[in-house]
Amino acid sequence: MYPGSPCHHSTGSGCRAYAQRPEQCRLFQCGWIQTNSPLPDWMKPDEAKVMVLPAVRHWRGRPVDAALPVGKRIPPRALNWLKQFASRHGRLLIYIERAALPGANSDAGQATAYGPLEFQAEMAATVRAGGSLW
Repeated sequence: MYPGSPCHHSTGSGCRAYAQRPEQCRLFQCGWIQTNSPLPDWMKPDEAKVMVLPAVRHWRGRPVDAALPVGKRIPPRALNWLKQFASRHGRLLIYIERAALPGANSDAGQATAYGPLEFQAEMAATVRAGGSLW
């Protein structure tokens, strides 16, 4: 499992192997469940259809959050909320959308950077060079 690619146990609304999930999954905490999370109740991943990973990296001293869809795309309500949150709090955002192009690998993801043009350009260059966004 890696960002932009769904776990083979994912049903799109949960985990079919939750009771037997590996240790790395047991230890993982998305942004919604973390102590003092700023995410509202409706942003629970199985309801909002997005999983938020706070501060996966920093860019010029600013935290960069990642948003991954639970399913093919992040619903507009959730994505708009995340963009507004990033803008209000001086944060940056990288979000993934699953490939929907004919002939594209259905597990592939398209990363989009939200923030200043310089941030967007640097993240696009990182992706083109095969680098990791987090």
